Amino acid sequence: MKVLLHYRAGPGLAQRLATLPGIDLSVVSDTDEAAFTAALPQADAIWHVLRPLTATDIAAAPRLRLIQKIGVGVNTIDLEAARARGIAVCNLPGTNARAVAELALLLMLGALRRVTHFDAATRAGKGWAQPPALQDSLFELGGRTVGLVGYGAIPALLAPVLAALGCRLLYTSTAPKPEAEGSYRTLAGLLAESDVVSLHIPETPQTRGLIDAGAIARMKRGAVLVNTARGGLVDQAALVAALRSGHLGAAGLDVFAQEPVDPADPLFSLPNVVVTPHVAWMTTGTFDRSFAIAAENVRRLAAGEALLHRVA
Repeated sequence: MKVLLHYRAGPGLAQRLATLPGIDLSVVSDTDEAAFTAALPQADAIWHVLRPLTATDIAAAPRLRLIQKIGVGVNTIDLEAARARGIAVCNLPGTNARAVAELALLLMLGALRRVTHFDAATRAGKGWAQPPALQDSLFELGGRTVGLVGYGAIPALLAPVLAALGCRLLYTSTAPKPEAEGSYRTLAGLLAESDVVSLHIPETPQTRGLIDAGAIARMKRGAVLVNTARGGLVDQAALVAALRSGHLGAAGLDVFAQEPVDPADPLFSLPNVVVTPHVAWMTTGTFDRSFAIAAENVRRLAAGEALLHRVA
């Protein structure tokens, strides 16, 4: 069974992938469209990462039986095209949870402590010549109210760490969760009470644009928004306006409305924004957990067994 991984694998990852048992694996860079197009007709399974997998791609793969998302969100896969062909779509819930939880914490701290500013100033030889007014925009995370939008695997790992740092925790989800650390609120209530709001929900037609101008207006003045989920959850123009006006104190972002992000995006001109390029999930631990399950699903597909984490 031929498997196509559409991703730029570094040397260490490529070496580990080569040891997966029973996998006839081709690795094609997500920047090499010609090689990807050439490989599609032979693929029985595609291991999909970030570059959208379109109906045109699926049509060009007549042998395709499985699309395995390396991650959780399947918004970059044309699910209707897959369903029309009877192609299974699976994801990997929980495999990147620890990595994403850790980066969410990093972005919270980076935004509150203005790490981007201090890094650039120190490298420029100006680290010890800071304007006194900057002192009034540096904050500790401990003692603040953190609102978690969604309460799946990532918030479940993040919440105890935040509690240990002395944060007051709120969360919102489709329904209250007895096992959750923190107090349940509606989204409106969470936005109004939280000093830091961290997003942990999938992007769907119902959640797209959830954090719009109205939602941002309900947030506390000086609050921080952290997004390691999906860029489409946030109205990016409204976010820029709120950061410029000072209504929001800062933002920590790993995901954006359009990816890759245009270098001229106005977010990058703002001193109160900390950014990373959709890498919250990317650690060697995530890779090892993810590809072990992906390989198991290929084995199950070949054996006619039920697939793990099938979503379509």
